[in-house]
Amino acid sequence: MKPWHVVLLALAVGLAGCSKMQVAGAPAAFEGDTSSSGAMLAYEHTLDIDIDRAAISPRIQAVRAACVGGSFGPCNVLGLSESDRGGSLTVRIAPDGVARLTALASEGGKVASRRTRAEDIGRAVHDTQHDRDELEAYAKRLDELSARKDLSVSDLIALSREQAGVAERRRALEATSATQQSRLDTNLLTFEFRDRDYVGSGALGGLWENTLQQTKEGIGEAIPMLGYSLPFLVLAFPLALLWWGLWRRVTRRWHRALDNR
Repeated sequence: MKPWHVVLLALAVGLAGCSKMQVAGAPAAFEGDTSSSGAMLAYEHTLDIDIDRAAISPRIQAVRAACVGGSFGPCNVLGLSESDRGGSLTVRIAPDGVARLTALASEGGKVASRRTRAEDIGRAVHDTQHDRDELEAYAKRLDELSARKDLSVSDLIALSREQAGVAERRRALEATSATQQSRLDTNLLTFEFRDRDYVGSGALGGLWENTLQQTKEGIGEAIPMLGYSLPFLVLAFPLALLWWGLWRRVTRRWHRALDNR
């Protein structure tokens, strides 16, 4: 094999190794989660996204518009906040839209961290269904009673009130069941947008600012306490002098008595 063949082969192997390292180190695509068969898990995701400060507000508005407009499937905005150093947006979206909405949110930025948790709400779902079944059975018995012809006026009034209470309870259970089903069918997704410059180099500056702020607050709390205790100090000082004088007189007499012995 010629020498330049050896060089080309070495370069090819090196480039292949670099390519494999880049693929292995690249962040995996972030997909939404769905419960496996038989499980009832409600998934929640939180992503920290480092991005330029000037791009934070426009990016939040773009993600919000995409959610409200249903660009990536059914989506609802649950919370939004902005500050000088960042902002956050919380949405509830179908699992199929999580990856595309995340790509939009992190465009031009970096997903610094990602946290996922799942809550098992199977027991709550079963309890709600059990309550609904019992309520329907009770409503059926009330309907059978209302069909009787021998009921007095007072019985009819009491029966009507009970049926109204059943209807209200039915609406509450239906709302609870709908909320639980929504948690199972969608993912709760929170984007925490952070100023990349502050995160990268301003952490110590932020710590110093917090220290100064806490010092100011401590001084502000100490001044009123000093003003409150000043009269006691004015009274305590002469009392301390008087006690010190009396103590010196007593100790002198005691020393003299010892010397006379």
